[in-house]
Amino acid sequence: MYIIVGLGNPERQYQNTRHNIGFEVIDAIAQKNHITVGERKHKAIIGKGNVGGQKVMLVKPQTYMNLSGESVRQVIDFYKIDEKSELIVIADDVSLEPGQIRIRKKGSAGGHNGLKNIILHLGHDEFQRVKMGVGEKPKGYDLADYVLGHFPKEEREIMNESVDRAVDAVEVMIADGADAAMNLYNRKTK
Repeated sequence: MYIIVGLGNPERQYQNTRHNIGFEVIDAIAQKNHITVGERKHKAIIGKGNVGGQKVMLVKPQTYMNLSGESVRQVIDFYKIDEKSELIVIADDVSLEPGQIRIRKKGSAGGHNGLKNIILHLGHDEFQRVKMGVGEKPKGYDLADYVLGHFPKEEREIMNESVDRAVDAVEVMIADGADAAMNLYNRKTK
């Protein structure tokens, strides 16, 4: 079974913000694969189904971004998965251009508090992730204000396309492995 976690913040005011792009990808995976994400369990909203012929659990932690690891740890402990090969975390990344996707099998949090908390709770950084480029914060902006802000209209269209590509990338990760997905999706978009 794969645990696919999209990072975000639970309240309505955070919908469609840069920081909630992980939730958007989970919603898109759910829609494409007819999975209902609505059960409250493990400090998250979850849904069970199949993606690419594999059982999956879609997870949207409800702990707020900075405590995402609490929820991820509970899900992993309950379902007894191998987090190095069966956990996929989807998160925003301010070091990538809007719309760019980067898949990694391990690595630092890169300043992302949600990833930092997951690494803290797992005790290592060896888990697969899909990093969703949301663009670098403009000079003079507070980082928190930037990631909690909404996409301008022209970027929103780019992000909608990248959400679709992320859904496809997750399917490739499940079917053929992270390396295959990295070869297909770790390149700059036009």
